[in-house]
Amino acid sequence: MENLQDWLTLYLTHGIGSVWCRRLVDHFHAPAAVLAAGLDQLLKVPGLTRAAANALVTTPAREAAAKEIAIAQKRGVTIIAWDDPLYPPLLKHIYNPPVLLYVKGNLQSLAAENLAIVGARAATTYGKNSAQTFAGQMAKFGVGIVSGMALGVDTAAHNGALAAGGTTIAVLGCGLDIIYPPQNKKLFAAIPAMGALVTEYPFATQPDPFRFPARNRIISGLSLGVLVVEAAKNSGSLITARLALEQGREVFAVPGRVDSNKSEGTHQLLKEGAKLVHTVSDILEELRLTSSGTVTAASVDSACRKQVTTPPACTAEEAALLDYLEVYPKTIDEIIRETKLPAAKVSELLLLLELKGAVQALPGQLFKKMC
Repeated sequence: MENLQDWLTLYLTHGIGSVWCRRLVDHFHAPAAVLAAGLDQLLKVPGLTRAAANALVTTPAREAAAKEIAIAQKRGVTIIAWDDPLYPPLLKHIYNPPVLLYVKGNLQSLAAENLAIVGARAATTYGKNSAQTFAGQMAKFGVGIVSGMALGVDTAAHNGALAAGGTTIAVLGCGLDIIYPPQNKKLFAAIPAMGALVTEYPFATQPDPFRFPARNRIISGLSLGVLVVEAAKNSGSLITARLALEQGREVFAVPGRVDSNKSEGTHQLLKEGAKLVHTVSDILEELRLTSSGTVTAASVDSACRKQVTTPPACTAEEAALLDYLEVYPKTIDEIIRETKLPAAKVSELLLLLELKGAVQALPGQLFKKMC
């Protein structure tokens, strides 16, 4: 794009951010015209400070912009300006859209039918499993998954989409040359081949805490709707949900345990009118998605039911224990106490059920039913 360096020069000039980039371009009609304007002309722009005007006249960041473009080319990153035809249409029309997007991966995925899945970083096993399952099922029916690559629910959602062979977009709160959180190094490397890494921040921008609430508007802005899987009362995921509502997006929530503080935020959203999600058809029906016009919500449910592995025939003892277990994990001590079975018998039955794929063993001697 011919005027990319002009946009970057504006963006990187001290005291000028996304909002003022757009205001100045609206006033002067082109980024090059802003950079060519004199001090007197700039001071006539309502609200622009003298310090910002002086910075544009005396120290525009043209060299920094050229360096940024060179780094992007070296790293295989595309920088998209707000007036570029490749800029995602949904995102362009939110309040305060980012004036620049740094993208590594598939540019077309940004304009696809996407669903955001967000939730707690310190998610429960239930939350992570739910996020991964919903992401995988939506991905199999052509819906891209957007999240923030944080630990917990975000990571599970990205992994669920990738495992299903779908696309996923990770919106970062730092520069694309920084892997954050560092535990997601493999995920960071895998996503560009199946989707995209996205940020509004220049290279070398650190993941400062204040940047994450700001990046949430991009997560919801790229999506048709937002699914909140687990969220505490003051969770950052609720910020994304509120932004989604402001942007005219649908908000969905997965109900959780009533005695878990990780579910307080999602239950509050449900009280406020978020759509309760039990299966992927709840999302597809609300968003009126039919996966390329051929897959209906009913067929999705049918296919999802077929994906549930039916365990081989169980003995009467195995079936009784399986009926007792839930998708919420239980400790082996709870199982022994509540079933009143000998400890050796419980261990034996759990092992047999695990081998049949009907039970999953979790860290801390926890066990849960798989279906």
